Parts: sequence; C-alpha cells; structure tokens
Amino acid sequence: MNFWHRLLKSNFIIRLKNWEYWPFEVFQFPVILYWLWLSLRARSLMFFSASNPGIPLGGMYGESKFDILMKIPAHLRPRTLLMKFPVSAEHVLLELQQHAMPFPLIFKPDVGERGFMVERIFSEADVAAYCSKIKADFLVQELVDLPVECGVFYIRKPTDTNGKVTSLNLKEMLTVTGDGRRTLRELILDNERSKLQWDRLKERYHDKLATVLPAGEVWEINSIGNHCLGTKFLNGEQYITPELERTFDAISKQIDGFFYGRFDLRCEGLQALYEGRVKIMELNGCGAEPAHIYEPGFPLFKAWRTLFRHWEEMYAISVSNYKHGINYASLKEGLAAYRKYKAAIA
Repeated sequence: MNFWHRLLKSNFIIRLKNWEYWPFEVFQFPVILYWLWLSLRARSLMFFSASNPGIPLGGMYGESKFDILMKIPAHLRPRTLLMKFPVSAEHVLLELQQHAMPFPLIFKPDVGERGFMVERIFSEADVAAYCSKIKADFLVQELVDLPVECGVFYIRKPTDTNGKVTSLNLKEMLTVTGDGRRTLRELILDNERSKLQWDRLKERYHDKLATVLPAGEVWEINSIGNHCLGTKFLNGEQYITPELERTFDAISKQIDGFFYGRFDLRCEGLQALYEGRVKIMELNGCGAEPAHIYEPGFPLFKAWRTLFRHWEEMYAISVSNYKHGINYASLKEGLAAYRKYKAAIA
C-alpha cells in the first residue's frame, strides 16, 4: 500500500470528506452563532430552558434520564432501575434479583450523551467491571430486543392543539459481512465506518480478530444505536404521516411540560410505530437534534438549514411559555448546571 493510498484510507481523510464525523464544535459552529442571535431576540442566553418546562433547562444538558423516563406512561417504557453512585456490584446484583431482571441488560449513565458508557451487560462479571469504572448515577434497563430502532422528533407549540413530527431517523447497526477469506480484523479495517471504531472494537473482540467469517455471514459488531459508536442513521422522512403525528400527539400530551424533543425507541416495524406500540428508551429535550440529517451523504447546508429551523421552533415555544409565566433560567443557574453536568461525564 503506497503513501497516497494509505493517506486516502486514513481516519483523518475519512472524517474530513464526511461531515457527519466532524467534531461537534466544528459542525455546530453556525448553530452556536444562531443561538446567540436568538438569545439577543429573547434577551436571555438561557431562553431554551423554557422550551420544556417539565425538564430542567428544557433538556439542553444535565437532566436526569431516569426522571424524564418516569414521566412517560409505564406501558411505553422499558423496566428501568436507578443506581445511585457509589454502588457495589453486589448491591446491583441483589437489585436485579429482587426485580427479576435477567441478562442481557443495558447500563448507561443517568446523565450522559452520545453513547458515553452505554453498554450491554451479559454477566455478573460485566456488572462488576461496569461498577468499577462508572463514577456517577446510572440506569439499569431491560434490553428491548425489537427489530426496528429509530428516533422521532416531535414539536408542539403551547398554543396549538396538535403538534408535528419533523424528523424520523432509522438506525442501522454497525455490521461486517464475511467473505470466507478475510479475518474479522481485516473486515473491520476495510470498512470506513467500522475502521473509525477500531480502538474500541479491537478491545471488545480481541479474542475473535483472527476469525475468518464464512461468506455471507453478518456480524453485528455494535448493538448500541448511537451515531458516535458507528450506527448508521438513515433519513425516514418519507414515513412521516398524519397517523404518526396523531400517535405522538397522544403520547406527548401525557408527558407533563414537554413540547420539543426526540423520542428514541424500538418497535416491531412501521405499522407498530404508527399505532404507538413502542418502547421508548429515552426522551431527549431541547438538546436533541433531528437525527435524520446524519444520513451519509446528507447535504451539509441542508443539515444546517434543518437545525436553524428547529432552533427557530424552539425559540417560538420558549417565548410563548415565557409569556405564559414560565421564567427563563438565569445564566448563573445554567453555568452551575453545566459544571455539574461536565463533572458527571468526565
């Protein structure tokens, strides 16, 4: 492999030519400028805190995933336990036994972002390993093993009877497909998407890297539906229908103080989604993005326009709530919450 070929296949070039991999601060820079403009119009840097009065700071950062999940009707959410730090593995195992929650399970921080420390837990040894490295409260969640995982972005103005679904993204987990010749290591490194995850995958599959996969055999090498962990996000806007919007109107109106954000969920298929037969793993407030923009090849300027449009909607909701007596958080409150949030994910 010559120098130019190695350069073109390097992680740097892969990230450079695909904006979906750009650093958060680089991609979001125009959005930050737009936030400042909206802040001037609202006369508050923290105007977004009024977008969802039922969620601290509207859900921009630092909110408890558990507290928000408990606002969702019980039949729509997975069974979830909150573990308060510090906690021993023995205590966690006792709680699992008392609540009859078998492996595999999902463990994730109560405050976190972008897949940070979200793991599938298969055994008592995994529980011990997770407890040894987590330094914050975390959730234990039953594994929702339904075939379709997606994100539904919902917006409703406080003065409107009904809302709208503005984004639907479908998630395709990270996989490799065997050809009967190459090892798992070679398959991972020959795929741009999995190559970017090499540092993590080589540890997880250290004892299987020399395995040659039979031709046509598909291995799911990441089962956590997060873009930062290699999951491919696909644009499902064509599946947004009036039926879908009615369903999420009905769900959202049962969640006190919620007007703007994204449901991350699993379901059997599109018909189940339309009918509301779903399990909501997380509800993200005003810090959420319309994740369909991360589909590979989605135009950069169209992505920015989409984000600007959503921020304008958030601004309108926040101002409306403010006029009806919901105060914006102070800058002091916002900074204190931010410092606490950064400490939790450090």
